[in-house]
Amino acid sequence: MPNSAETAHHRNPPTIERAEVDKLEQLIGQLESIHSELSALSKKSPVDGVNKFKLKFVNEVVREANGFLGESYRPSAEFQEFNSDDVPSNSDVTFVIALYLQAVERFRADHLIQEHGLWYFNTVKADRVRTGAPAKLVR
Repeated sequence: MPNSAETAHHRNPPTIERAEVDKLEQLIGQLESIHSELSALSKKSPVDGVNKFKLKFVNEVVREANGFLGESYRPSAEFQEFNSDDVPSNSDVTFVIALYLQAVERFRADHLIQEHGLWYFNTVKADRVRTGAPAKLVR
């Protein structure tokens, strides 16, 4: 079965509002920053716990991503956020954030159209928002 990125230009994808595009790009940036930071920490000390200050921000982004992605795109219906009383390890948080990065990319890929070799979000109005190819198509 082909993945969303492979079929993005072969079907009529759902439309997306410009405000949703902006929110999606913000979430992607936040998730990438968290992943980058915690990946570095995880390489040095994978079992160390994430401090409460960072965990507060991680949970804020995860809650926003859950609300944005909805039930059909969330990486796990069970996972809401990290429990601050049971401090997760750097590697656990890195793993979960990687799942969220995949989920937002799947959402992004499902809302793209390709025209004349260029990729755009399938926006409701004619204000085209150009973007990169879906991650699975980039070589």
